[in-house]
Amino acid sequence: MSADVISLKGLRVFGYHGVYETERSAGQEFLIDADLHVSTAKAAASDDVADTVHYGDLADRMVAVVAGEPVALIETLAERLAALCLEEAGVERAAVTVHKPDAPIRHQFSDVSVRIERSR
Repeated sequence: MSADVISLKGLRVFGYHGVYETERSAGQEFLIDADLHVSTAKAAASDDVADTVHYGDLADRMVAVVAGEPVALIETLAERLAALCLEEAGVERAAVTVHKPDAPIRHQFSDVSVRIERSR
């Protein structure tokens, strides 16, 4: 497994996920982190974006998932995002965290998140 990691942190996306109807109708902001375990040696040698994960394109696809079809659980959302990351050429393992900072909790808190790791 590669020791190289490409990280995308704090991707902000407005989505309509949640268990409660108010979450699905009003929506809220989600923050996404992704760590992609992939060899960067070829890209470093060629200096060509075609030889690595184009994180701008990946971010676009991740935004489409989060802004798209609503799900009840952020666990489900994290699973979909990890599967998307593993579709990238050369990615051996993906760790995805979905943060839900405005979760409907009646107590003061700073964040709720789910982190999953998946591999090929």
